[in-house]
Amino acid sequence: MGITKYLMNMGELFRKDQSLCFRTNGENHYLPIEEISEIYCMNEISINTKCLDFLAKHQIILHFFNYYEGYSGTYYPRDAKISGRLLTEQVHALSTKRLSIAKAIVNGIGTNMDMVLYHYYKHDKKEVKPTVDWIRKELPILLEDAEQIKQILQIEGELWQQFYSQIKIILPEDFIFDKRVKRPPDNPVNALISFGNTLLYTKTISAIYQTHLDQRISFLHEPAERRFSLSLDISEAFKPIIVFRTIFELVNNRRLTLNKHFEKQYNYCLLNEQGRKIFISAFEDRLDGVFKHANLKRNVSYRTAIKYDCYKLIKDILEDKPFIPFSDKDKY
Repeated sequence: MGITKYLMNMGELFRKDQSLCFRTNGENHYLPIEEISEIYCMNEISINTKCLDFLAKHQIILHFFNYYEGYSGTYYPRDAKISGRLLTEQVHALSTKRLSIAKAIVNGIGTNMDMVLYHYYKHDKKEVKPTVDWIRKELPILLEDAEQIKQILQIEGELWQQFYSQIKIILPEDFIFDKRVKRPPDNPVNALISFGNTLLYTKTISAIYQTHLDQRISFLHEPAERRFSLSLDISEAFKPIIVFRTIFELVNNRRLTLNKHFEKQYNYCLLNEQGRKIFISAFEDRLDGVFKHANLKRNVSYRTAIKYDCYKLIKDILEDKPFIPFSDKDKY
């Protein structure tokens, strides 16, 4: 897998002979075309079809973000990996295996939330214990009794509410968080959550692109025409251990502060440029963090673990091997 390039400034991205060039502030910056796997356009970027064709030939994915740091869309080359058999079976699994896969996803979210909260319980945040107990005792019962996707989505919603309620215990008092607000985020914590979730979502899009799975056919989230809903499914279990651990560590270690790294307007709050750079750097470092995987018996990164979950889903669809999302318990 190649490197990720973030374009933070306004500018123009174009092909220059056999190279890729980004022009900003009157200067040309040449990008290593052979090394890049994806580009994040975090500002207004001009690009033409000649450049898009060049990127497609090198199978480079572009993710576009808007002013509110929200995800606008993805340009990726024509699917290089197409499997008619898997597509047929993935559609079939939507009617035969959706309930079991959806339950596995929500259970995976809970397992990783447990890992995150228990870490703080061990470090004198004893107030999180009731939520840890709920995840361990009540969540499995609720999932076992659920018979419809609607019920599982309600359980997922309750699970996230339980987790969100613990943020005020983990973060310092100046980072106030009352409820989850997405479009646009209304306070620094919501800004961090939205930005982190979107980065993880796009990373998952890139991972799925490298497999034979169809991005549009999902199991927990409703398949939708205007979004890659399978990426939402696959990314869910990774949110607590990638997005929220990044947030908690940056804020608690004062690498992100209210006065230096956020822009607050009337009804929204965003990371400023410096804040985005700090968050992206920490996020990429976490993705690349290497650990020994208990099942694979080798060193892998979280970035690889996301792709591995895609292959585990394929095995469930084709070989009836139950899909179990990645857990931090898989590390040793």
